Amino acid sequence: MATVSATRRAYDARFPAGGPSAVDLLRLPLLGRFLRWRSARVALQAPLFLLSAVLVLHGLYGPDLAPKNLATLLTWVHYRGLLVLVLLVAGNFFCFACPFLLPRELARRLFQPVWNWPRVLRNKWLAIALFILILFAYELFGLWGSPRLTALVIVGYFASALAVDALFKHASFCKWVCPIGQFNFLGSAMSPLEVRVRDTGVCASCGTKDCIRGTIAAPDNGRVSLPVVMQRGCELALFQPLKVGNQDCTFCLDCVHACPHDNIGVMSRFPGSELWTDTPRSGVGQPHTRKDFAALAVVFTFGALLNAFGMVSPVYVVQAWLSRVLGMTARAPILGLLFVAILVVEPVVLIGLTAWTTKRLTGARGGLLPLATRYATTLIPLGFGVWLSHYGFHFFTGVMTVIPVAQSAAADLGWAWLGRPNWGFGGLRASAVYPIELSFLVFGMISAWTVARRLACCDYPSASWRAFAPWAVLHTILFATAVWLLAQPMEMRGTFLGG
Repeated sequence: MATVSATRRAYDARFPAGGPSAVDLLRLPLLGRFLRWRSARVALQAPLFLLSAVLVLHGLYGPDLAPKNLATLLTWVHYRGLLVLVLLVAGNFFCFACPFLLPRELARRLFQPVWNWPRVLRNKWLAIALFILILFAYELFGLWGSPRLTALVIVGYFASALAVDALFKHASFCKWVCPIGQFNFLGSAMSPLEVRVRDTGVCASCGTKDCIRGTIAAPDNGRVSLPVVMQRGCELALFQPLKVGNQDCTFCLDCVHACPHDNIGVMSRFPGSELWTDTPRSGVGQPHTRKDFAALAVVFTFGALLNAFGMVSPVYVVQAWLSRVLGMTARAPILGLLFVAILVVEPVVLIGLTAWTTKRLTGARGGLLPLATRYATTLIPLGFGVWLSHYGFHFFTGVMTVIPVAQSAAADLGWAWLGRPNWGFGGLRASAVYPIELSFLVFGMISAWTVARRLACCDYPSASWRAFAPWAVLHTILFATAVWLLAQPMEMRGTFLGG
């Protein structure tokens, strides 16, 4: 426990969250009382589950025209926009309210999984592959324009979550499989909130460790029997006294309910601070040395640029050029080459050159791969800024379009109480949204510089500016690329503003 206390104290000393100016959501009068309620998660999951069912039904049986269908509109315009905005201002509360886990919770009342997740898959590589697969399928099949395919994707996601967690113990789907979860984990690194202990001294004297083990009661029936779990601890193996940041944390608050000392809160902190922290952390280890975590950060960032590139007109010029050079018209291999170029070749060249320059300027020893792995986390804030700008654009320009679509869906069912559809509803003008996009990008770049500067000061105290400069140049190049992309006319996918 001395190691636990020293580890948390080192983190707390650098990023204090328990001072008088700190905010703890669990101590706020109304919100805190709701979050402490043991059924709070189900209370949010249930309506989202019902909404998911509506999206599936409307996607399968509603209008084929995407802008008139709730499945495509709410999934690709409103859900994604709200997701990144909530991550920015609050943290991973979308995982807290995740409807995909509700069937799992109901199924576990009937049976319990018996297997542990395979050790060879206890990393982020599978989730990275699935994340890329979703981006690829989105472009290849035009999911934003196909209500039926969107509905099938939603059904597939529910089935996958149920199948994985029906076979494997703990929260295996969330930690090792779910690509949306990985997106949320990285995005919530820029959140001002974190689930964490209030007083490390209390943890040092705790003998039960209920936050990780759960609350277990012995049977009182006079017969030999298995103990009964009254309240589970963290299923993602995040031991609170050693937990740092939001990586792998779904904000489920099981640890809050399990802690017998009421010593865990949803605490304020400096956004992004976990990205430059070397403190070993429970369930994650040291992300700066993990190649899978570095690859996830790279795909998260370059995937943001790729996803935005797929919605501007220059992408069609590039695809046409590739078609002529390769002498083929099949879209899948051409799109595959584009993905390889942007998600593999470009990062290897840019990050490799940046790491090599850093090594030359600082005289650092060691290989390029460990250096690139360590500084890959500096890309996360910039990648999140791109996702914010892109998804925010679609959300703000189409925020009101859900009203006529809902009116139309109700009218199809013979419900006139929502009124006649008013297809004039839209959102903010693109010209008004552009400054918001730029502010998100600037936020991402400045945050990326901050993380890189902190790491450089830690690694090269006497040559910190020489270590920082190459990464600042890389961030500036990616920032300029994002500004150029978002300055292009962007398809208003899924709405009548652009079909």
